[in-house]
Amino acid sequence: MVMVATRAAALVMALLAVSLVVSSKQRGTLTIFCIEIPLDADWSFSYSLQFLVGMSAAAAAYSLVQLLLISHKAVKKVSMIPSRRHVLLLFAGDQVFSLAMMSAGSAAAAVSNLNRIGIRHTALPNFCKPLPRFCDLSAVSIACAFLSCVFLATSAVIDVIWLSNL
Repeated sequence: MVMVATRAAALVMALLAVSLVVSSKQRGTLTIFCIEIPLDADWSFSYSLQFLVGMSAAAAAYSLVQLLLISHKAVKKVSMIPSRRHVLLLFAGDQVFSLAMMSAGSAAAAVSNLNRIGIRHTALPNFCKPLPRFCDLSAVSIACAFLSCVFLATSAVIDVIWLSNL
């Protein structure tokens, strides 16, 4: 039952990360020395946010497949604890997707932080003042990506417990 909850939570967090990033589009204007510069923020302009969307979608698909396999076993009334080889594959998949989500969240967090504070050694300003919705939705989606990473890592720990009991 714990495995179902962790996989469902990982699925929900990954889907939230995708939907929040994809919906975070905004237009604004930035004023520098009385010159108004139009800004257009979209997730597809940033490679790190594209990576976050791709990894979150892949992690959501992986979690959904695992949930479907668990529900299929529940309907057939088969033992929920699979064979040793299957648990090793689950462990490897959970580890790969957990680390991929951590990587995607970290890459997106770095870019989001630059947008929020600006670059001090150049005159690049804080882009989050004229684009607050974009920055806030990006930050929440990054948090969801990290939570998905935690739930996938928890699934990997459960896999290790299953392996120790086989």
